[in-house]
Parts: sequence; structure tokens; C-alpha cells
Amino acid sequence: MRYRAKTLLALFALLSLLAAACGGESLESGGDTAAEETADAGATEAAEGTEGGDEGGAASLEGAEIVVGSKDFDEQLILGNISKIALENAGATVVDQINLGGTDAARAALLNGDIDTYWEYNGTAWISFMENDDPIADPVEQYEAVRDAELENEQVHWLAPAQFNNTYGLAYLTSAADELGNPETLSDLADIIAENPELATLCVESEFPARNDGLPGLEALYGYEFPDENVTVLDTGVVYTATADRDPCNFGEVFTTDGRVAALELTVLEDDQSFFPLYNPSPVFTDEVFQQYGPALEELFAPISEALTQDVMTQLNARVSADGERPEEVAQDFLETNGLLDG
Repeated sequence: MRYRAKTLLALFALLSLLAAACGGESLESGGDTAAEETADAGATEAAEGTEGGDEGGAASLEGAEIVVGSKDFDEQLILGNISKIALENAGATVVDQINLGGTDAARAALLNGDIDTYWEYNGTAWISFMENDDPIADPVEQYEAVRDAELENEQVHWLAPAQFNNTYGLAYLTSAADELGNPETLSDLADIIAENPELATLCVESEFPARNDGLPGLEALYGYEFPDENVTVLDTGVVYTATADRDPCNFGEVFTTDGRVAALELTVLEDDQSFFPLYNPSPVFTDEVFQQYGPALEELFAPISEALTQDVMTQLNARVSADGERPEEVAQDFLETNGLLDG
């Protein structure tokens, strides 16, 4: 077996995010500017109105009790704490369920009503949840397709997406380039596997060998297969150090916004056939909470998503993954530095 988001203010906030994107902070695809405008992030819903809030101003989160979850890796711990701190600052009482586990655990908790919100990646929803075979290359279209399908099928609300794209990648220790034949693209792995299979060793975390957007799909598109005995499943954090140490692998599955890529001097191979989907994350909310507090939530999270660019998220991740800072401290500093907290 092979290894694997009623009030005018809310609408204004969303349109502000659109304008910012058109001016240069567009949704990013692996660090590249990939769209001329961002999605409307449910502006129609906001204009039609939801319960809660006063006609003359932003809907209030006073009295709200919101359960915040997250997945279990550093970026998710930062995003979960950003949500927790921002919601508390806006007047909500937050129940902390950050660090639930992997994607399946966080998704199940949301759909079961055990949590009210977490940050999810549109590529994960499109490929893994909805079982589509082909990603959508345009980031706006990809987000809108996920947002609309999730609302229709699961009554789950996707708010405006962050600007960064944390997609998968395969990386190797930069100083080992000569020995590995100076690979630059994922296509270059074909020659290594065929001619020097002993060098084609790969470390992955537990989800990657079982996902449609993971190893099986990559191998199918690129037309090669790593030998089974060359693939080692490790904890996510260990993949980075194992790749840097070249023990037991020369290549490792990484997340492109992970700060350990630069800190450990790894080189990420170019996805020259554009296999990996876009993974711009959004704060995702249950229908029950969104119906009560939708305008306030949209207004609160729109500037947060706008501020989370590729460079910013990579730096935040590095502070946790490479420098050992606590995710809650990094989240607090991000919100304060960007003027996203009242008081």
C-alpha cells in the first residue's frame, strides 16, 4: 500500500480587502502575485443581513461564546491563537480547543459542532473534502468554488482568505545539491529515481501518503514512484531535521511557509507541472455562530487575512518553528504590531 468565512461596515471591510488586493496585495500562489482581485468573501450575505448587531454600526461580539480549534502544526497553532486573541479582544468568550490534531480531527470537530471555528486551507477542502481531482489555478476562483460549495453542502461559512499560500513542496539540503545532481524541479527527481535510487530517499508526515493532493497524485502526474522502502513516515517537525541531517532521507515533504525551510538551509524543488493546489486559508465558521455574529466576524477577520501575506506568515512560523517562541506570544505580537487589537 502506497504512502499520504447586515452591516455596511462589514461589507466595507470586505471591499477594502478587495481594493487592497487589486493594489498589489493579491492572493499569493507560492509567493507570486496570482490574481488581480480577491473574492468577495460572502459580501452578498453581509449585504442581505444576518442576526445580531445594530443597524447603525458593527455587530457586537459581546456575549458570544465561541469555541476555537486548530490543527496540530505550528502555523495552525499561530492562526488558532490569532483567532482566540482577536475574538476575546472583540468581546467574545473563547473556549480554547487549539491543537486538536490533524485535518480529519479538526474537520470532524467543526462538522459535529464541537468547535465553532478554525482556519482551513481551500486546497484541502477542494481536493480532500470534496474529492475533486483537479485544482483550480486561479486563487480567486479556487476560493469562491470552495466557499460556495461548503455553504451549500455543509452550511459552513468561509470568510475572506489570507494572502499567503501554504502549499506542499519537496526539499533537500542545499549543500547536498552537487551530490544529488543539482535538482531544481520535481521533474528532475525522475532521473534520480531511475539512475540513483539509493539517493531517492523521502521523508513525509503521516497525511501526505494518503491524500489525493499528496504523494500518490504527485507520482502519478510526474510519472515516477519512490521505492516503497525509500519512503519514511515521521512526525511533521522531524521531517525537517531529518532532511537537513540527510538521515534517513535526502528529500523531505515541507510546507512552503514553514520557517524551518530557510533556517535549516533547505532548497524547495519547483513544482514545474503545477501539481500542488493552492492552499490559502480562511477562518471557517459553523452556520449557528455565523447566523448570530456574521457581520462582526467578517469585519474582525478581513484585516487579519489581509495582513497575513506570504512573507509575514513565513516569518511568524520561523519564530515558532526555528526560534522556539510560543505560538500565543507570536500571535499577540502580530495583532499588536499590525494595529488589529483595540485598547
